[in-house]
Amino acid sequence: KNPAPFSGYADFGRTQVISCSPERFVRVLDREVETRPIKGTRPRLSDPIADAGIAQLLLQSTKDRSENVMIVDLLRNDLSRVAEPASLKVTQLCGLEQYRFVWHLVSVVTARLGTGKTPAELLTAMFPGGSITGAPKIRAMEIIAELEPTARGPYCGSLGYWSFAGDMDTSILIRTVTACDGWWQVPVGGGIVAASDPHLEEQETWHKAEGILRAIDSLGNVSCDTMVSVLPH
Repeated sequence: KNPAPFSGYADFGRTQVISCSPERFVRVLDREVETRPIKGTRPRLSDPIADAGIAQLLLQSTKDRSENVMIVDLLRNDLSRVAEPASLKVTQLCGLEQYRFVWHLVSVVTARLGTGKTPAELLTAMFPGGSITGAPKIRAMEIIAELEPTARGPYCGSLGYWSFAGDMDTSILIRTVTACDGWWQVPVGGGIVAASDPHLEEQETWHKAEGILRAIDSLGNVSCDTMVSVLPH
């Protein structure tokens, strides 16, 4: 119903996490590091011409590109703490990627893990993902903690694997369902910057949720309560 490259499932007994995430948090493969932040979203349209048009509007959006570049700079800074000097590269900036229900702008930042540095130190330097905190990271997290009425739980965390060889791959837990005691939670949101239009940001949030909500609806015999929190960032 909602295919995604970083889908995952984790069962913690009482709680299950079902994720259809399109976003890689960080991967280590033979000490080569890659992170793929997403910033910039538009809905897919049924008419092919209109769909291509809205994709081009996203590519040309100064607001979305600026937001993406801001997060790329944040992640470059996080990575620089554990990367080999001069190994940091932005191999893709604001690339257009299509998914079943949305278009996204995706950037790719790579580096080589520094001598003596471990994947654990990499996670410490980068967690949580900059694309879901904003910048400056620490102050943004403090404001989120002050304003949001409930803890996020798994949402906006990470899910992945870590091999005995030192390789790992992790996602950002967006487009994610948390199931507990018969209740399913589907948290969704978006980044707010000075140029944001509140109405468009709300629309974007529903576009992001569409795939998961359709999948849940297809199960039948499911009733939904919606809680919308509008927070002044």
